[in-house]
Amino acid sequence: MKKAFFTLLAAGALVFSGSATDAQNSAQAQQPQTEVAQKASEPAIVQVANSTYKFKYATNVRRDAGTSHGVIKVAAKGATATITRTATIGSGTWHKVRTGGTHGWVHGSLITKVSGSGVVQASSSSVSSSAVVSKALALKGIPYRFGGTTTAGFDCSGFVQYAFKQAGKSVSRTTLSQYAQSYKVSSPRPGDLVFFANTYRPGISHVGIYIGNNQFVHSGGSQSEVKSLNGPYWGAKFHSFRRF
Repeated sequence: MKKAFFTLLAAGALVFSGSATDAQNSAQAQQPQTEVAQKASEPAIVQVANSTYKFKYATNVRRDAGTSHGVIKVAAKGATATITRTATIGSGTWHKVRTGGTHGWVHGSLITKVSGSGVVQASSSSVSSSAVVSKALALKGIPYRFGGTTTAGFDCSGFVQYAFKQAGKSVSRTTLSQYAQSYKVSSPRPGDLVFFANTYRPGISHVGIYIGNNQFVHSGGSQSEVKSLNGPYWGAKFHSFRRF
């Protein structure tokens, strides 16, 4: 009887482990394709402000981002977690979380932000769109400099990073990582990002900050300036609006 009991117990554990893994893999497979794919060994990682989330299902918490990494814990459905970092791998978004004293990575589709009383939502992750636009417009006339991140000269993503930092939000450094850090919107508002493709290289290659009235401010050409999406060049290169 003892042998049969332990055999059934082991089988139950395998079923639970398999179901958690299957839920995670299934959720990852259902993620929509993004337009910037990255190798699993080279995720675009960005630091994010702490936010409180809960697990939608019993979820595998892994040593690193991606299903190829080992499971260090199976978090219970409804358990809370705090996100500290985010990584985009291929078409999926992964979050590094702290849950019950464990630090590990989970797929973004398996958690949801907590709402209701008793939960403190981090406010440092948000930033006033008007503040971003104001800070960005104040940088007009600064020379363009490839690789530039200071008022001595900006490239496009350095300009975006600096403007957001001045408005109180830390964002990633490159055009591709800013694209990965943000999400697509169909109705832009001032302070959103504007991405362009096939400018000096194939694919996503340029970014600016939308200021309204179909205009954006960016560092391009010879300096930081305001341009219109109605213009023939930028209109033809326009790719998408996105939001942090």
